[in-house]
Amino acid sequence: MPERSLTTIGFDADDTLWQNEQFFRMTEDRFVALLGEHGEAAEISGRLLEAEKRNLGFYGFGIKGFVLSMIETAIEITRGQVPASVIGEILAAGREMAAHPVETLPHVHETLESLAGGYRLVLITKGDLFDQERKLAQSGLGDFFHAVEIVSDKKPETYGRIFDRHGDGAGRAMMVGNSLKSDILPALEAGSWAVHVPHELTWALEHAEEPVGHGRYHAIPDLGPLRGLIEQLVR
Repeated sequence: MPERSLTTIGFDADDTLWQNEQFFRMTEDRFVALLGEHGEAAEISGRLLEAEKRNLGFYGFGIKGFVLSMIETAIEITRGQVPASVIGEILAAGREMAAHPVETLPHVHETLESLAGGYRLVLITKGDLFDQERKLAQSGLGDFFHAVEIVSDKKPETYGRIFDRHGDGAGRAMMVGNSLKSDILPALEAGSWAVHVPHELTWALEHAEEPVGHGRYHAIPDLGPLRGLIEQLVR
């Protein structure tokens, strides 16, 4: 029998399988309100984004780095005069984010269930190990996955390594996710198919240009059409 052209499918987690960015936005709004007397909302949000950029190399992605960036921004904006009560509220907001129930997105469960028997499914997500493990456990989706990879960043070599380890190489793999920058472009560069499932909210640091015209790139509005798309590609 000829080799199957697609054997492994990688899935991003945050804002692909379950809601994530909306909780960061809600917490950022709360943070801006806390510091409202020290500047305009746009300025405070901009300073926070700059702190997040600076801190990615130290704290990585996720809630903990976000909380530390909020504290750093509060210290900067108040010139070191931020009240302890504000720091306490920032910490409390971070704990609330980490304890929020997981909300899966439309068509996730049935799509994973329909694909799990015919393909190796691999969860490939970046962020805090503890938080990502918590969300996966609460989601009830863990049994669909052949493997789970929680990585510090997503680059072409990341996908190459993971698809070699858990599949038959990047050329016979597909990555599905909401981030053009993290899920789509590096997977295409590694030689995989890539399917963009956009989310209505995207973190500013995840924006990138859509690779229109790339032969292995596809976009769908949600996970519902994924099974049909795969059948078209590999028949």
